[in-house]
Amino acid sequence: MLDTNLQTQLKSYLENLKTPVELVTFTDESPKAKELSQLVKQIAELSPLVTAIDGNLSSSKAEQARNERVPSMLVRSVATGSEMRFAGLPMGHEFTSLVMALLHSGSHPLKIEQEQIEQVRNLEGEFEFETYISLSCQNCPDVVQALNMMAAINPQIKHTMIDGSLFQTEVFDRDVMAVPTVFLNGESFSQGRVSLTDILNKVDKNAGARQAKALENKEVYDFLVVGGGPAGAAAAIYAVRKGISTGLVADRFGGQVSDTMAIENFISVKATQGPKLVASLEEHVREYDVDIMNGNKASQVKRNEETGLIEVSLENGAVLKSKAVVLATGARWREMNVPGENEYRGKGVAYCPHCDGPLFKGKPVAVIGGGNSGIEAAIDLAGIVEHVTVLEFADTLRADEVLVRKANSLANITIITNAQTTEVMGDGKRVTSLIYTDRTNGDSHEVTLAGIFVQIGLMPNSEFLQGDIELTNRGEIIAGSRGETSVAGVFAAGDVTNNPYKQIIIAMGSGANAALGAFDYLIRQDV
Repeated sequence: MLDTNLQTQLKSYLENLKTPVELVTFTDESPKAKELSQLVKQIAELSPLVTAIDGNLSSSKAEQARNERVPSMLVRSVATGSEMRFAGLPMGHEFTSLVMALLHSGSHPLKIEQEQIEQVRNLEGEFEFETYISLSCQNCPDVVQALNMMAAINPQIKHTMIDGSLFQTEVFDRDVMAVPTVFLNGESFSQGRVSLTDILNKVDKNAGARQAKALENKEVYDFLVVGGGPAGAAAAIYAVRKGISTGLVADRFGGQVSDTMAIENFISVKATQGPKLVASLEEHVREYDVDIMNGNKASQVKRNEETGLIEVSLENGAVLKSKAVVLATGARWREMNVPGENEYRGKGVAYCPHCDGPLFKGKPVAVIGGGNSGIEAAIDLAGIVEHVTVLEFADTLRADEVLVRKANSLANITIITNAQTTEVMGDGKRVTSLIYTDRTNGDSHEVTLAGIFVQIGLMPNSEFLQGDIELTNRGEIIAGSRGETSVAGVFAAGDVTNNPYKQIIIAMGSGANAALGAFDYLIRQDV
């Protein structure tokens, strides 16, 4: 299971264990169960504080009764009794979640704010979380690890990670058609990436008000970044290195890059993945004295003409104030805007083929969009699903020729150009087909399928700026050569601006440029 290098790395991590950890396995004769048994045996051999237990033989009847999934593994802390369960084989992106579960069960300190630790510890009641994931989903580990940390802190909280591709009957019965999907005490809780802050705001009814009050009491910043993607990270680093007070407020650190799988054009780094790059960005920013306020979304940005300060209102009601602001809110997947899309979002309509593709194993799907993202998605999905139909609005594909050749070489990919998607059809629970119009003759066609992956470009996250900041007709912030906008003291950077090229490396340069422009603005203001 684990090669020599991985075993060596894991052994060094397990040296941080302070208290014993038990790995209880529930297996049968299936190949995945045997792999799980082998994995647990290898891990136990790497540390004297880790014990492998065959749950089929050693567990109590009560424990066996509530173990409904095979194969699965229970990570139990001997010191605290905390439990985290992995239903399936936690490899791929989830191997990190397993390592973190081992460390936290073995009393290794959690890398979260003490305030959040106390908030979790003081939660009252019993919380049984279940998270459906796919091993290729780069967003799922964040949710799994957040819930596992909660389980490590509070013994009344239990969490199970479930590999949807291994438990497809269960996935179908519970209408899970996107990952990560979280259930709490048997009821739907969330879908998509959520942070620890988001989870606490939902289960702790007073959390939002407390957070808003704490933010409201913040001092005036010299420089405030709105957005935590590559542009925002670069802007924060360039600003704080000038010796000025710097804050960063973001809905989630990393932004759209967190949803990006392969990155092969980031100069000096031959190849990496979005989540790995995001982790490096956040680590770099945290090296400096930047006040990071994650899990907060801006609702308005205005200049107070009396004070000359920029006021950033947040959705929780708090208002942050700064002498200069850089808007780096990035972009999100563009939607089709056709009937049925919103109704079946997360029920067959998806935007991340890497995350949700495994849930459609052996089923027919469609990809909307013939650019690089669309054709790459079709190629990836072709190895999982029964058939992929690519629908492109234009008369030719916009993807690179090498990708088009690859797609055409695969027997289970059909490419249709001049196709305008007009409606998503379903049975009330999930997608069953889509309807498109042939733009050459106006004929309407219906394609029977189980999933639709939308890959038609990006939309700037700028709706909250309407009427306050000058935007293009596409909703992009109009930014000058120094990143300046139509409002004095407000600068912008990255994919949310009218910069024509939406690339990670360009966004970083744009963030640095805007920070320098903002600093130049600040030093020219009256003291």
